[in-house]
Amino acid sequence: MMKSKLFDYIEKDNFVYNLSGVTKLICFLLLSFAVMFSFDARVIIVIMVLSFIVLHVSEIKFKQVRLMMYYVLGFLVINFFLTFLFSPRYGVEIYGTEHVIFRITDHYTVTWEQLLYQITKMLKYLSVIPLGMMFIFTTDPSEFAASLNKIGVGYKAAFAVSLTLRYFPDMIRDYNDISLAQQARGLDLSKKEKLGRRLKNMMNIFVPLIFSSLDRVEVVSNAMDLRGFGKKKKRTWYAGKKMTRNDYYSLAFCAFVFLASIAMSVFINHGRFWNPFI
Repeated sequence: MMKSKLFDYIEKDNFVYNLSGVTKLICFLLLSFAVMFSFDARVIIVIMVLSFIVLHVSEIKFKQVRLMMYYVLGFLVINFFLTFLFSPRYGVEIYGTEHVIFRITDHYTVTWEQLLYQITKMLKYLSVIPLGMMFIFTTDPSEFAASLNKIGVGYKAAFAVSLTLRYFPDMIRDYNDISLAQQARGLDLSKKEKLGRRLKNMMNIFVPLIFSSLDRVEVVSNAMDLRGFGKKKKRTWYAGKKMTRNDYYSLAFCAFVFLASIAMSVFINHGRFWNPFI
């Protein structure tokens, strides 16, 4: 049952949910830019802790994000080993020093510099992903579109964003329905079947999924045309939400974190990389 709620918005009443959609988007962008710009592990850890605190405050259950987290952790592990496989001395090149932990071969040498670089890169992903989850799960697509239009984004573009956010849970529900229907007809998608056969069987799900998606696009397009969408230059929004003091406090705090991250890189580290080996 929870699979059908992946990427789905479920209304709650707490600090994060009550923020404006634009506030959450700007805060997400500010903290993401801070993480992407800086290679200072200290700054990234602070933002990572902050992102997990926000995820906890938003009351998002682990079972809602469990599947996504498993994929992310798998990606991080693969990325960690591939980075060392193809660039085992990149950390040495960045920091300009070499402190050997142990040698595998002359080319593959594990150093503290390489370890710091790769751990910092992993922390960057772990900092941004909870913020993205928070934004997806706590933002009402209609309210977000109204907020975008309020700050100057054209209502057609804002409505397109709203439809996109609504499309993911609908597509996942369709995939689950089609998968169950095909399995009821004898289609085997379990691990008992050979990999090649399973991939072939999955095509029996993707093909009707594509056609159902195209059918939904046509239905929505016809409904919008019948209601005269796009005829006027402006429109009103039922789900519009006014900015509150909490919105302004949140924006100010995220802007402070962003500027502090830039200041750390420019004035203290004299570059994007924090070098503890000097």
